[in-house]
Amino acid sequence: QVQLVESGGGLVQAGGSLRLACAASGRTLSSPTRAWFRQAPGNERAFVAAINWVGGSTTYADSVKGRFTIAGDIAKNTVYLQMNSLKPEDTAVYYCAARSFGSSRSTGDYPYWGQGTQVTVSS
Repeated sequence: QVQLVESGGGLVQAGGSLRLACAASGRTLSSPTRAWFRQAPGNERAFVAAINWVGGSTTYADSVKGRFTIAGDIAKNTVYLQMNSLKPEDTAVYYCAARSFGSSRSTGDYPYWGQGTQVTVSS
């Protein structure tokens, strides 16, 4: 089992920045892929970014490429999502997820989830 706890959400104006953190505990070595998803009201949960600590590869949704950066601190078992140039359409609950295999954009491929953190971007 892996436990994930997100933090860092909040209210920010358009064009601003936020950094989300996802701290992991439990059998973390068995789940080297960490990802961020987001869910806006009335929408399905959508992939944002993922990182694989075996090799360090990253992948991003087209909608955030160039604005968001995912990075990990293995010693702290924490993954970060740096979000710059935020837009109102980035408003959502952001979830951290973990899995044992390589990166995936599908929610169904991730067995471990955090509780989510709200990000609100005002115009």
